[in-house]
Amino acid sequence: MKPSIPSGTRDFSPAEVRKRQYITGLIRQNFEQFGYEPLETPAMENLDTLMGKYGDEGDKLIFKILNNGLDLPEKRAKTLAGFEQVLSGKNTKDITERALRYDLTIPFARYVVMNQGKLPLPFKRYQIQPVWRADRPQKGRYREFYQCDADAIGTTSLLNEAELVQIYDRVYAQLGMKVRIAVNNRKILAGIAEVCGMTDKFTDLTVAIDKLDKIGPDGVSAELSAKGINQQALQTIQAFLQLTGSNAQILANLKAQLATSATGQKGIAELETLFTYLAAVQLQNAVQIDITLARGLNYYTGCIFEVKTDEVKIGSLGGGGRYDDLTGTFGLKGLSGVGISFGLDRIYDVLEELNLFPKEANTVVRALFINFGNEFEQYAFTALQQLRAKGIPAEMYPDAAKLKKQMDYANARQIPFVVFCGETELQTGRLTLKNMLTGQQQEITSEELIMVVE
Repeated sequence: MKPSIPSGTRDFSPAEVRKRQYITGLIRQNFEQFGYEPLETPAMENLDTLMGKYGDEGDKLIFKILNNGLDLPEKRAKTLAGFEQVLSGKNTKDITERALRYDLTIPFARYVVMNQGKLPLPFKRYQIQPVWRADRPQKGRYREFYQCDADAIGTTSLLNEAELVQIYDRVYAQLGMKVRIAVNNRKILAGIAEVCGMTDKFTDLTVAIDKLDKIGPDGVSAELSAKGINQQALQTIQAFLQLTGSNAQILANLKAQLATSATGQKGIAELETLFTYLAAVQLQNAVQIDITLARGLNYYTGCIFEVKTDEVKIGSLGGGGRYDDLTGTFGLKGLSGVGISFGLDRIYDVLEELNLFPKEANTVVRALFINFGNEFEQYAFTALQQLRAKGIPAEMYPDAAKLKKQMDYANARQIPFVVFCGETELQTGRLTLKNMLTGQQQEITSEELIMVVE
């Protein structure tokens, strides 16, 4: 049988892992500079924890895990009856009680509730782990992918939103990527629903708007029409979605058009506060109000974010927002939070396509000691330890193979320096160092070697 891996998943070579670690290293560094602490949760959650948190569309994408013992005769009848429910996106404990996590936010909320009383509030955590979605694989969309999340919970301060925008801006600038950070507020979308007389269909509105990039304005109207939205309301919604101009102009237009909606006005005020904070920060990427941004997940209640780039045709590179009562679904009411997520896999694809990875992200080992065998091997092994004692990654070829084979190995590993410890070097007590990039060779002492290769 020819070996394979599931569709939508990937193996990562050492070179790819190093590049991914370069990205997560920058993200982790910025999270920690803003006071976020690391957290990890299990890959598998109880299905009841996840179901109902992502809307009907999201629930269908949860990877469910079959219960043990379904082949037992006493369970077979229930198994056959329950599969139809599972296939329709519903849950039955006769078939499945657990699932792979869909995102990192709901597990974080579950963790906070389980550890309430032990955590200092506000609690700021970051989490870099894989998630799974039963989606159709395509460019930039995988069934197994990593998220890099940061959340602050236990505070309603919009200072958190401003700092999360800063983190987005700093990370992408350090990666050398030009992005657009789109912002909106779910209260503004709720205000639009109010003035259109469709407050009871707010979820339908946000789910449809969230698909705008995929199905276009006509598709949004068609989907909402199928939900019973009248033509006049559809025209009003389209007018809102077409608002353009500077952030100040968009806010002014929204103030006028949502004058009768207290909820909408509150959302506008929150965006104004956010931009007041950001006015004191030198940002390197554009932060733009985008009324078409909806973030279809049901738990968002305030400011929402999404990051995109015009340099590569790919989906969003990150997103997030404010949620006022996410922990309430687990019995802990009134605990507001806000968070963002970086899409590691898409960031990787963009950096690769634009050739933005620095050379140092491709290599770790700084020097390879050539193995000439016999007593020369011991001499090289002793010199190798001096580099490692100084924290410099280095290795020795394990066998006294032909020189060409060892040099080819160094080139394949992109090791920048090769060290020769042969008969001449053993007699002089020195080493011969070759720079693999320039081809230059020099005789040096072990102390000089440390200074050159570090």
